[in-house]
Amino acid sequence: MKFIIAFAFVGIIGALAMAGVFMMKDGRNGKPKTSNMMRALALRVALSITLFACILISYWAGWIQPTGIPLGK
Repeated sequence: MKFIIAFAFVGIIGALAMAGVFMMKDGRNGKPKTSNMMRALALRVALSITLFACILISYWAGWIQPTGIPLGK
């Protein structure tokens, strides 16, 4: 499960970086603007929603357990 979460975070950061590159490069030097930035941002949103759903399903299935600071300390 840790690998899936780590892979999803890398994918989210990569999609965000791709959107930044497309924002800087599209529409320069007389080239027409493309919808690549919008697609990269849509991919980032889809990966984020998928990651959230995987974590939620894993919690319900008992594959992961919440940890935290005990309330008494």
